[in-house]
Amino acid sequence: MIGYPRFLAQAIILSALAMLAIACAPLPSRSVEETGAREDRAGGKEPLEVAMRRGGNPTLAPLLRQVTPAVVNIAVETKIALKDHPFLSDPNFRRFLETMEIPFPESIEGGRQQSVGSGLIVDASQGYVLTNAHVIKNASRITVTLKDRRSFTARLLGTDSAADIAVLVLKPVPVGLSALQFGDSDRLEVGDFVLAIGNPFGIGQTVTSGIVSALGREGVGGDGVGLGGLIQTDASINPGNSGGPLIDLDGRVVGINTALLGPTGGNVGIGFATPANRALAAMRRVISRH
Repeated sequence: MIGYPRFLAQAIILSALAMLAIACAPLPSRSVEETGAREDRAGGKEPLEVAMRRGGNPTLAPLLRQVTPAVVNIAVETKIALKDHPFLSDPNFRRFLETMEIPFPESIEGGRQQSVGSGLIVDASQGYVLTNAHVIKNASRITVTLKDRRSFTARLLGTDSAADIAVLVLKPVPVGLSALQFGDSDRLEVGDFVLAIGNPFGIGQTVTSGIVSALGREGVGGDGVGLGGLIQTDASINPGNSGGPLIDLDGRVVGINTALLGPTGGNVGIGFATPANRALAAMRRVISRH
């Protein structure tokens, strides 16, 4: 009878320790196969969380599977105007031809120039695609290619040069389009993780990652246009990324990639994006005029 209370006390202590160990154990991580978009109250999809592969390694693959189908490659064809023969720029040569009554040489054919950029689908029902204004400047033909490699001719709806934004429209609207949602770029802070998606150097859809390096950068931009209030990021942005989205880890657009700084024209970790709030306001202005 003397050992019974001691045995009971030991049993209670062991039970308490076991319950504490269970309570403190980490919850099992959801694998990529187990992670999916959840239905929100409106019946749409909530942004995907960062998932964990089996074994505990984090991955952004489920998030990117959701957002990358709405990112497009843009090919632009531009007509080059006819040019006078270079000899005609010499006034002495022109006078010589006139004196000798020799016909001037014919103008040199301008031909066509091709360039590439990126864009994102912003309205799947209307076929609206957002990109940079400088990407489609002077375009005679614009081709939009989806991630599934279907290509369509796009029409320019309008531009807003102050935000370097252009809105394209696909008509008839292709089946199976998906659109990206915009986030609130005013809530961004230095250090927030972001992803840049685009078509660098025309090699095809590419995803790069980084952080917001700075906010409110002024006087940045190409094509002679100085843009202000830009997001700076170290997510790799290269020629061809222009017009593609900068997204947060909720899968929402927080910027439109628009410029870079680099001595060789390539990425050195200093890229810039137009804030999503400004791009969205510009896009709405363009659409409201049509």
